[in-house]
Amino acid sequence: MKFAIALFSAPHQPSSRRALRFAQAVIAEGHEIVRLFFYQDGVFSASSTVVSGQDEVDIAREWREFVAQQQLDGVVCIAAALRRGALNDEEAQRYSRSAAVIQAPWQLSGLGQLHEAAQVADRLICFGGA
Repeated sequence: MKFAIALFSAPHQPSSRRALRFAQAVIAEGHEIVRLFFYQDGVFSASSTVVSGQDEVDIAREWREFVAQQQLDGVVCIAAALRRGALNDEEAQRYSRSAAVIQAPWQLSGLGQLHEAAQVADRLICFGGA
């Protein structure tokens, strides 16, 4: 089965951990993830500057490692990222900002990527949000 997964909540929210564990289970069961799409506060899960407390699980790091190890299509909504100051190198230069916090394996792209993933996948599973 092909899954598209959308995450709408920040890494410190329980739904981010649930989304990660679900994605790991999908792969472990031999299914395919056609795209991970991070939207709204979910963009913070792709930020390289998120720091978890010493007594907390570093979900942002776990997401980054999972996407890289599994060579998944990890897409961060560019509009949501820009509103939250989560830029990659290209956008930091474009807007004359000094910091880029979105780095490989993540890609910034538009909401159309979520729509396309929903069309290609057998199931779109969403975590977090209103």
